[in-house]
Amino acid sequence: MKGHRFLDRLGYAWAGLRAAWRMEKSLRTHALAAAGVLATLLFTRAPGVWWAVLTLTVAFVLATELLNTALETLCDHLHPQRHEAIKLTKDIAAGAVLVSSLAALLVGAAFLVGHVLPWLGWIRP
Repeated sequence: MKGHRFLDRLGYAWAGLRAAWRMEKSLRTHALAAAGVLATLLFTRAPGVWWAVLTLTVAFVLATELLNTALETLCDHLHPQRHEAIKLTKDIAAGAVLVSSLAALLVGAAFLVGHVLPWLGWIRP
């Protein structure tokens, strides 16, 4: 794959995103959550720092979900039969998604307390 033009590599990346979108419900769920985050940022007119923090947080969750999907797909292709090492590999990758998702929930809680609740007038900034 080395030596391909940038536009070719970009096309491969888009093809991977489309494939993951079709095959992985969790990715679609995370994307829906990301749309909710975007709507909340727009609605509350959040300052730029929150846009940056939440964009990086959402990207981190989506990236871990994509890596998990890629690893599961490779494992299933290379070893379609049930095997304890493959199960462990897939479980660990799923754990990475869980860790990133829990971190995102903590960031979301900080956004809620630090920006949304004051914006609603429920607490003082």
